[in-house]
Amino acid sequence: MEEPLIRPAGLHEIPRILALWDQARSAAAVTPDTEQATQALIEHPGGVLLLAELDDDIVGTLIVAWDGWRGNMYRLAVLPSHRRRGIARRLVDAGHEHLRAVGARRVTALVAHDEEEAVGLWLSAGYERDHQISRFVLNL
Repeated sequence: MEEPLIRPAGLHEIPRILALWDQARSAAAVTPDTEQATQALIEHPGGVLLLAELDDDIVGTLIVAWDGWRGNMYRLAVLPSHRRRGIARRLVDAGHEHLRAVGARRVTALVAHDEEEAVGLWLSAGYERDHQISRFVLNL
């Protein structure tokens, strides 16, 4: 199998990113995807929106965030037709490289409890469930 190119997203790719998210969106994702929000994400310092590309097609994404204290990874999405080929793992490994480079020592991954394939991926990447901390959210 051809290896995907893993690279940062550019602003000109926002429509393609939104199309991928539309096809590969998790049922747990409730925040609307917009061009403006995706542009802000790409322009935000410290983090990166990684893309997996095969034959000029975007087949996966991962948001890698850095707040100066801790790294966060979320929005790992791979097109259904390209899953189970190691693309998600390559995105995660590239996310780790980015976070190490900016000084992160700890990383949190946001994963829906009932998405067994996603949970399996993160466990196989060395992550452990955190049973001590609960996540609280508020939509503004």
